[in-house]
Amino acid sequence: MPRRPNYDRDDLIERARDLFWQYGWAGTSLKDLEAALQMKPGSFYAAFGSKDALFELALDKYTSDGSARLGALTEKLGPLQALQQFPAHVIANDAAPAKACMLSKTYLELQARGHSLAAKADKNLTQMEAQFAGLFAQAQAQGDIAPRHDPQKLARKYQSDLLGLRVTAERNEADAIAIAADIAEGLTRLSEMA
Repeated sequence: MPRRPNYDRDDLIERARDLFWQYGWAGTSLKDLEAALQMKPGSFYAAFGSKDALFELALDKYTSDGSARLGALTEKLGPLQALQQFPAHVIANDAAPAKACMLSKTYLELQARGHSLAAKADKNLTQMEAQFAGLFAQAQAQGDIAPRHDPQKLARKYQSDLLGLRVTAERNEADAIAIAADIAEGLTRLSEMA
């Protein structure tokens, strides 16, 4: 009977996510991962198979955590208010290893290299966009957004605004806070019929 591993797999994925998020795929070596996860090479390969396999798990963890945070805001505030609060929420996390979005950082780094993980980052970005579109559609069904708006187009612009906001947050926190407020204010005007 095989021995059970004496580690928390989710905790290891979370630690790897933070390392990859901060330093990127190329900037994170196997030695960095082994040190951060406190694993010997054999244990690392037995647990995850490869750096790329762990990176993919880290991207999924990043995406599911962001989706869950937005879902929790939605339960508390409703769809439109959640969308209004989310920009300030994502840049306010001082414990995050970076302000910029891990998915966009990955896409930009690895698309240029022709690496298959760029497609994974793109898929996860599309998944987040779909969640935004669903919330815009819910807000529209509740009468908070005028019928003339296309929830998919709103989601695409909203995601673009968020990605830009997060780059700005890396550069200047005060500017990012003001931009987050502008994004939220812009969403209040979606109920206007004209």
